[in-house]
Amino acid sequence: MLSGAYFAAGIVAAILYLPRTNSQPRWKRSIRKTLPVALFALAAGLGNAPVLLTTALILSAIGDLALSRPGTRAFLVGMIAFALAHIAYIALMVPQVDMPVLMIVPVMALVMFGVSTERWLAPHTGELRMPVRAYVMVIMIMGIAALGLIEVRPLAFVGALLFVVSDLVLSLETFVMGADHRRRIMAGKTIWVTYIAAQACLLLGLGL
Repeated sequence: MLSGAYFAAGIVAAILYLPRTNSQPRWKRSIRKTLPVALFALAAGLGNAPVLLTTALILSAIGDLALSRPGTRAFLVGMIAFALAHIAYIALMVPQVDMPVLMIVPVMALVMFGVSTERWLAPHTGELRMPVRAYVMVIMIMGIAALGLIEVRPLAFVGALLFVVSDLVLSLETFVMGADHRRRIMAGKTIWVTYIAAQACLLLGLGL
């Protein structure tokens, strides 16, 4: 199946990019970083996945490209692209949510985690404070929606959880760790592995 071949190619491209996660921001690196999720988007489109899923993956690929480039403007463009991708995922998840009353505890825990994370990050984000605050809110809402998919689409729930982990580590790397921080290389690899796993799980769990 052609869609499966593109998905597999995306996984291979992601593995090949892993050693380059902390390399210099050159265009060759940008293309390599963008390719895996772009291939996922192609797999979704060819596999007749929901339009919102394909849209979320295209927006994510745009976000990958933007975040691979230097400068605050590129970072902001990447953040907006990923926020829109999360909104597309939320719109896809919400009609499928099955949220028992017992889920109120993990929902409240996720809300508290999101609020505490934003408050903790705020002093480090400078002029990006408001965009970061909005982004944290969007991904928190996606996490809450995903909680309602644990029984009906467990793989999608795992994907959303991994996305939260990836973004948390990305926040640490971007706003807290200095350029020479001893754990920066490991942080970059952790971000990439959890991010690709998240997108793969969301693709498989919601459509492919």
